[in-house]
Amino acid sequence: MNQKEFNEVIIRQTDRCKSMLVAKGAEYAPRAVKNMAVDRLEHFKKAAVVMNTTPKAALMGMLSKHLISVSDMCMGEQQYSKEQWDEKITDSINYFLILCAIVEEELNEEN
Repeated sequence: MNQKEFNEVIIRQTDRCKSMLVAKGAEYAPRAVKNMAVDRLEHFKKAAVVMNTTPKAALMGMLSKHLISVSDMCMGEQQYSKEQWDEKITDSINYFLILCAIVEEELNEEN
């Protein structure tokens, strides 16, 4: 794969990530769509309470499911569609982006 093709893959993937995060934001934080104050990380904080842990640890638990699925896809013999790969890869990347937001929020609260 040449540099131009690689760059196109990256652009398509980041566009998919952004599109899914925006769509999921409307699903998981519907008040945000109506311009009401909402914590976009609220579900991870609620999961942390239920799991008696931190939002980062709760996210890691949720992410683990996706990473195991990607690992199974990579290691197995079965063939997967482009759509299946896109879904799993996008979900995994998005969890890391959400983790970035959680970490940034926590660091801002410390300062």
